[in-house]
Amino acid sequence: MKKMVMILMVLAALIGSQPVFCQEKNENVIQIAVLLDTSNSMDGLINQAKAQLWKIVNEFALARKNGRIPQLQIALYEYGNNNIPQNEGYIRQVAGLTGDLDRISDELFRLTTNGGDEYCGEVIAKAIKGLNWSNQKDILKIIFIAGNEPFTQGSQDFRKACKEAISQGIIVNTIFCGSRSEGISGGWKEGADLADGMYANIDQNEQVAYIAAPQDDEINRLGQNLNQTYVAYGAKGQAAKELQAKQDANAQSVAPAVMAERSLAKASAQYSNAVWDLVDASVQDPALLEKLEKEQLPAEMQKMNKAEQKKYIAEKSKERKDLQAKINKLNTERQKYVLEQQKKNAVKTLNQAMLDSIREQAQKKKYVFE
Repeated sequence: MKKMVMILMVLAALIGSQPVFCQEKNENVIQIAVLLDTSNSMDGLINQAKAQLWKIVNEFALARKNGRIPQLQIALYEYGNNNIPQNEGYIRQVAGLTGDLDRISDELFRLTTNGGDEYCGEVIAKAIKGLNWSNQKDILKIIFIAGNEPFTQGSQDFRKACKEAISQGIIVNTIFCGSRSEGISGGWKEGADLADGMYANIDQNEQVAYIAAPQDDEINRLGQNLNQTYVAYGAKGQAAKELQAKQDANAQSVAPAVMAERSLAKASAQYSNAVWDLVDASVQDPALLEKLEKEQLPAEMQKMNKAEQKKYIAEKSKERKDLQAKINKLNTERQKYVLEQQKKNAVKTLNQAMLDSIREQAQKKKYVFE
């Protein structure tokens, strides 16, 4: 037994000394799989997903269950892309269920279109079997599938796949890119109905209306300052911190308003990076600094004694909380402005189709939104 404990301790050190949490015991998690059609006609859909990821994340920052903020896990699949082998159904799991939101953002910006043959039933079946879904009954588990071809394509019967999903407590929401009547005749509504989901239709080529609020510049400046409070550690820490900066640049490349949404997400509890950031990790495991070897620490901390290290992390934590508080205060006025402007644009895009169903389905699972 002692030997086994020693082996586990060594393994923990090699992967960054992170505590392993059992997903099955987490009763306050929301799991969402997003299945995107990446065939030739779907560039607009991908662009909407890139632009609106952080707005969707911010919606979950408002969610509470029994007074607690849920942990958000997102998975991403692409389907209908002829760059993916035919024997795999032109389907690829881009990312499994993860709380690493920077990774999801990065993968969205890497997606390209080509093809194709869109097998909705098969990608749903693969998402059911290929993801680490929780077995907890009260967990909110949702599949969102978006595309523009008949839901009936492929050898996998979508009806069987959707029934299998709901038998495991996984709701299937369908988003057809085209007219409502065409989506209904193509089976998209039937698929949602079979799995207790909601059917929506959008125009994937609709340009997202980026509402530039007066507070955005200051929010984005503070969002950049937040990055300086992250203390990368372990073998993958520096690469993860560079990825964080890259996703800032990706969001900014779309529009300052998208960067503002990302900055707001970084100021929320949904944006946690305990896997590579010592500030977040020390909240989960206050004794973590005692367990780390010198080589696992960033260069600026390696010459510090333990007391100095703890003080350094405490100062970074306070700085982050102060910045987050300033961002959230600015957001109070920003939201008022954005809501007024949104009334002038009633076009439904990907995020609105998702948010409409998320709220209703989350409330059935006893979530409330502040």
